[in-house]
Amino acid sequence: QVQVEDSGGGSVQPGGSLGLSCLASGNFLSIAVMGWYRQAPGKQRELVSTITSGGKTNYVDSVKGRFTISRDNAKNTVFLQMNSLKPEDTAVYYCNARGRLSLGPTADYWGQGTQVTVSS
Repeated sequence: QVQVEDSGGGSVQPGGSLGLSCLASGNFLSIAVMGWYRQAPGKQRELVSTITSGGKTNYVDSVKGRFTISRDNAKNTVFLQMNSLKPEDTAVYYCNARGRLSLGPTADYWGQGTQVTVSS
């Protein structure tokens, strides 16, 4: 059974920091990419940041220089450190693991989402 558990959201004032964590568990043969997406009310889900198993990172322009993604391959975990948060960062953040189970094709697995609210 595959589980993707994301956590760490909360409420913070503008300029504050939060850290998100995600654990992907199950019979994964490999997880090529792990990352974070977010969805604000009335908007489509958008990519925030991804990291490959080799450590290559990618960020949406709006978070560059403020957010840092990291990953522990041995533990199938991914972290997102969010600094200098802005009200426009308010959204539900979803962890994604793109991987392959021991028998099957590569597929996307999602966490349940964690709320991040930035407000004064």
